[in-house]
Amino acid sequence: MAAPAYPAWVTRWVSGQWRNKKRPPALRPPRTLALADKVANRREQPTEATCITEMSVMMACWKQNDFNDAPCAEEIRTFYDCVAKAEKERKNQNEDTLSSRGNLPSSKVNKLLKRFPQITRYV
Repeated sequence: MAAPAYPAWVTRWVSGQWRNKKRPPALRPPRTLALADKVANRREQPTEATCITEMSVMMACWKQNDFNDAPCAEEIRTFYDCVAKAEKERKNQNEDTLSSRGNLPSSKVNKLLKRFPQITRYV
C-alpha cells in the first residue's frame, strides 16, 4: 500500500520545521462544525414501473371488447393481483430502515435531525 499524500505544510509541521519560534498554520473551518438541520431529499434508487405487461394486456382486452369489463374480468383480476403484490413488496422494503449500502434514507435522517436538533449555544 502506498503512503497517504499529505499537503506540504503537514510534512513540514511534523518534521519540526515549525519549531523555530514559528507557529503552525491555524486551521479555521469556513463554517462552524455542526450538522445541518436537514439533508437533501434524494432517492436511493430510481423506482421502476411494475405490472406494465398486465396493464397492457388488460387495456388490449378492453380495446377488443369496446371497453366492456365483463369479458376482461380475468385480465383485470390479474392486474389487481399484481398491483397488490407490488404494493406489499414496497411496504416490506420501506420497513427496512437501512438501504443495501447501510445508509439511512434522507427522509429518516431528516426525522432524526428534527427530533434531535443541534445545540447552537451552551447554557
